[in-house]
Amino acid sequence: MTLEQSFYIGYISKTRGLKGELQLFFEFEDYQELDFDTLFVEVNKKLVPYFVDQIKVQANSTAYLNLEDVDHIDQAQPLVHKKVYLANDKMPERDPDDFRMKDLVGFLVIDETHGELGEITEVQELPQQFVATVTFNGKELMFPLNDDLILGIDTEEEVIEVDLPEGLVDLYQE
Repeated sequence: MTLEQSFYIGYISKTRGLKGELQLFFEFEDYQELDFDTLFVEVNKKLVPYFVDQIKVQANSTAYLNLEDVDHIDQAQPLVHKKVYLANDKMPERDPDDFRMKDLVGFLVIDETHGELGEITEVQELPQQFVATVTFNGKELMFPLNDDLILGIDTEEEVIEVDLPEGLVDLYQE
């Protein structure tokens, strides 16, 4: 299995107990829809397969799992902080009309006042809102993604039109 044949779902955050149980933190949005028979853990830039013995998915973007042949904390500890992947054929299908804020990565941002700002490189979900990051004049320009600032989103052309608050873009032009 290679990175191209898989997709990232999260990382192992810590061990739990002495019998090799691990906590998996999901960075994949639809983690409840995933099928966990085999996980691939990135070890020394290679994906190592592990068969899932038992998994308990939690509501807080985590799961507790036991892997076959990992039945002691000494075997589990080296897996902590490792990235976890699933095979591409395990990727859940999404409705084409199911558009999410994180889908804006790669979209061109056009501000009503300043014109073209650049492509969105990252969308972060913070407790109160989503925040987009654009590389502008060699700096990271960040702005909230909310209905007050978004004028329109063209999913065909991958363009988002915004009206950013006065002075925000000026901070990044120096």
